[in-house]
Amino acid sequence: MTVRRRARLALLVPAAVCVLASCGIPATGVVQAGGPAAGVVPAARLYFVRDGALIAVRRPTDAPGDVESAVRDLLRGPTSAELRKGVTTRLPLATGAPTAVPAVPADGGTAVVPEARSWAGLVRVTARADRILVRLSPAAGEPGDPGLAAAQIACTADAARRVADPGAEPEPVTVAFPGGRRVEGAATRCPGL
Repeated sequence: MTVRRRARLALLVPAAVCVLASCGIPATGVVQAGGPAAGVVPAARLYFVRDGALIAVRRPTDAPGDVESAVRDLLRGPTSAELRKGVTTRLPLATGAPTAVPAVPADGGTAVVPEARSWAGLVRVTARADRILVRLSPAAGEPGDPGLAAAQIACTADAARRVADPGAEPEPVTVAFPGGRRVEGAATRCPGL
């Protein structure tokens, strides 16, 4: 036998063994084991403030591209880890329903339960093909710095909108605050876009 024939045979034997070995494997169907496949986690880009300037913060989300969900996440404020890094907000923070029953005061008076804010009534977003309108209800409160607060909302809303169309130009965003103040403009000065 020549060297060339031996080399061919050496390559064919492992392939034949694999084919023959798989003949006796029964079909098992779907086997349930472990959690879902891991991969890229969808994220929203939220805009907060550090040292008086806007910064983009990426957060995991269940609704990438949903403008209203992104604005609601923004109104929840920075996480404790973000706060330790100097990240703040100029927006009034939205708080949800209390998670525990408050203790009865030592003087025997009645405990005051904070009013739960309804997310549906706190912010309303209307996103059309050519503009985004974000309305904050009086329950949201007044912002500390309306210009920077409006920029936080405009950049967050535009970033969420760009998930569906990454190459799109910034859209005009109107932010309507509770006192009737409206701030309009495009999200053209958003860092990280």
